[in-house]
Amino acid sequence: MEAEQFDVVIVGGGPAALAAAIYTCRGELKTVILERSGLGGQVALTDAIDNYPGFPEGVSGPELVERMTAQAKRFGAEIRTGEEVTRLALDGNFRIVETAAHAYRAPAVILAMGADPKMLGVPGERELRGRGVSYCGTCDAPFFREKRVVVVGGGDTALKEGLFIARFAREVVLVHRRLEFRAEKIYQTQAENNPKFTFVLDSVVERIVGSEKVEAVQVRNVQTGATRTIACDGIFIFIGHAPNTAFLEGLGCLEPNKEIKTDEHMMSCIPGVFAIGDVRAGSMRQIATAVGEAATAAISAEHYISAMRASGKL
Repeated sequence: MEAEQFDVVIVGGGPAALAAAIYTCRGELKTVILERSGLGGQVALTDAIDNYPGFPEGVSGPELVERMTAQAKRFGAEIRTGEEVTRLALDGNFRIVETAAHAYRAPAVILAMGADPKMLGVPGERELRGRGVSYCGTCDAPFFREKRVVVVGGGDTALKEGLFIARFAREVVLVHRRLEFRAEKIYQTQAENNPKFTFVLDSVVERIVGSEKVEAVQVRNVQTGATRTIACDGIFIFIGHAPNTAFLEGLGCLEPNKEIKTDEHMMSCIPGVFAIGDVRAGSMRQIATAVGEAATAAISAEHYISAMRASGKL
């Protein structure tokens, strides 16, 4: 198929992608955003965001996405939804981004596909996401001041996030499917010594209960089969993330955990290909940091294209 020409192709439609487009378009680079579904990513599923600068009363995820989208369009970004990228190929000093129906050619590509949190896959999880079901303690813990919450997981993230959540919550019930934790010993010790923690081990969550919001979770002991219901106001799930990087396999830019390693300019091991947000190794998984990475990547892409043009390579 014949490829459509752009200066910058941005893959993904969350805050990182939109912020990058604002910068590239202001730099007078012809830019297209390719998003597989709707704009916003995980942020679009978030009812309230309290830690993004400039919104002292907080802002809903959909409103923030709407504002960022309008700003990107104002500067000339083209946005195409329903375009799931299936392949990234190299064509000399250009990169080819392919979807099922189209191909896009550009000297610079910014990868901002995000990472999907691994879900428990239990009844009530999807229905109550954003209404007590959360995958980010740093984002949502302040909404649970003096509340009882359940934290699921046994790795570093689960215990570190659980300790942060405990600064706000009245009680943290940590549910883990094994007797032993995978987290570093220092986090285990801190959790065990924290009076706000109780532990439900050798157990898995089977159901999240609630109508308008989370009211309880049902757990099952994997050894005895016994079930119990734990009343709570929220559940934080930390069983890992899956970066949306499958189409990059074989290009040499993925870490073992499938995240993309970059330098300080957000460039990957492939010249002209940048990565930002949750797909980037070392990302803090915050909207504010993703937007900062977007600005860095966009400015770096502008400098990269300018240098290539000055040298006659484009």
